[in-house]
Amino acid sequence: MTETATQRAIDAVWRMESPRLIAALACMVRDVGRAEDLAQDALVAALEKWPESGVPDNPGAWLMAAAKRRAIDQFRRDAMLERKHAELGRELEERLEPPDLDAALDDDVGDDLLRLMFTACHPVLSMEARVALTLRLLGGLTTEEIARAFLVPVKTIAQRIVRAKRTLAEAQIPYEVPRGAELGARLSSVLEVIYLVFNEGYSATAGDDWLRPALCEDALRLGRILAELEPQEPEVHGLVALMEIQASRSHARVGPGGEPVLLLDQDRGRWDRLLIRRGLAALERARSLGGALGPYALQAAIAACHARARTATETDWARIVALYDALVQLTPSPVVELNRAVAVAMAFGPAAGLELVDALAAAPSLQGYHLLPSVRGDFLAKLGRVEEARAEFERAASLTRNARERELLLERARACRRGAV
Repeated sequence: MTETATQRAIDAVWRMESPRLIAALACMVRDVGRAEDLAQDALVAALEKWPESGVPDNPGAWLMAAAKRRAIDQFRRDAMLERKHAELGRELEERLEPPDLDAALDDDVGDDLLRLMFTACHPVLSMEARVALTLRLLGGLTTEEIARAFLVPVKTIAQRIVRAKRTLAEAQIPYEVPRGAELGARLSSVLEVIYLVFNEGYSATAGDDWLRPALCEDALRLGRILAELEPQEPEVHGLVALMEIQASRSHARVGPGGEPVLLLDQDRGRWDRLLIRRGLAALERARSLGGALGPYALQAAIAACHARARTATETDWARIVALYDALVQLTPSPVVELNRAVAVAMAFGPAAGLELVDALAAAPSLQGYHLLPSVRGDFLAKLGRVEEARAEFERAASLTRNARERELLLERARACRRGAV
């Protein structure tokens, strides 16, 4: 195997194995930051040895063994300072070096991953820190990859990760899955992080790309893992359903030149039917667990209405309005109300939608939100008020930070000027 091929193999192994490796190590040393350092040490050892020896048959077990040896060395040094290194070293060898390394890597790996997920998404951390730490520990992304995905300096991401690990250590956050009343709130934090990562990949808030597929893939993988580990939680399946169905449109959402293609203009033949089937199955699983649908499952049900429609004209907009009514009751927010206004316009005409949008214009959270003038411009254009529509599209273009979306909005403004709406 050439050096380049070996490097690619190591990168692939690291991306697949690092979450399990860090999770298992964190369970042993009870410190997420220390666990990641040990995993990184194992990666360095692999980079030194594998180009000469070749990638081992079980690279995950090799990395685990290397990390455990490093952990034992560290504990021995710590114990030496306390003059108890011999006794503690023997104890740690018995506890950390089981004879079957393959089994050691697989034993309770689900529980370890779940603990790591809940720890990385702990509410004691800021949302930015939760996202960065989750992508680093569970997504296997490098600091540079996370920075590139969110268009922020590498130094900023590095500082977020370091501070997050320090905060967890100083707050003495237990490395465990919460139980009882605490589980619901903590699970919401995990779901929120995964949802945010997916949305940033699905509709990039800034930069030159309309989509960032790698982030969508990472969020989907994390969601699927969580669904396997928490199979009785309806909202976990609801979020997975939402992401699967939304991701099914990815190829149709971008034109040949990378330009955005809006939902009603997409070639539905390019939608991924496998992802749709998986999404609908996950939605059915959420429903089968009983109780009212939560916010993620309701959004998935809305996405399912689009997925089931063979053409845009067959979309059941009245059903979508009803689902948005339920979502507004559950999680009232101006953004949800704005999305509901779009559905109302499709079901009952643009004048009805415009009335709702105008009622939202003063909402503080929508000030500077580019989709408000974008939606209003669309309604005005459909009502033949093209000059007003043009001004709204231009305003929306001035507010978005995504270059592809800005060009789309400016083109809609130019179409109003040409009378081609």
